[in-house]
Amino acid sequence: MLVGYSRVSTQEQNLNLQKDALKKAGCEKIFTDIGSGANFDRKGLTDALSFMRKGDCLVVWKLDRLGRSLKDLIATINDIHEKKMSFQSLQESLNTGTSSGKLIFHVFGALAEFERDVIRDRTKAGLTAARARGRLGGRPKKLDKSKVSMAKALLADHSNAIKDICKTLNISKSTLYRAVKQKEKT
Repeated sequence: MLVGYSRVSTQEQNLNLQKDALKKAGCEKIFTDIGSGANFDRKGLTDALSFMRKGDCLVVWKLDRLGRSLKDLIATINDIHEKKMSFQSLQESLNTGTSSGKLIFHVFGALAEFERDVIRDRTKAGLTAARARGRLGGRPKKLDKSKVSMAKALLADHSNAIKDICKTLNISKSTLYRAVKQKEKT
């Protein structure tokens, strides 16, 4: 059975073009969503996948209707394949029920994995280069040595309220305690 899924991003957009194409392709049942593809809570897609049985094919008008990112798209299609179902995109002429469709899908998966590896390698190289230049990364410290000394002096005078010290130094209580505690260790 061919099961259709269509999605538009906003209420102002219209599902008619997608629905007509899915009906023309032979979809007997069509599920819809209105909302961003980045939104992981897509009731229509969840319902479509729950409705489908072994041997069924999920059909979309265009790949981007199923997911915004390649990672999300591959995860969804892998889930479909694990349930012994197939996937078809009308605009891209991709059908994972065929040998060539499976090949194209696996090429997409390999490219996505390659992209993740390249990003990870670039990130590691960038962090290593930054460390070599003396940069440690992370958020900048709110308190330098002089402010820590000032905080200690203000804390030593028990007439100062913690709230007032934090307000004067423009920091939170946890930042104050962490800074004083770190300086006690060193």
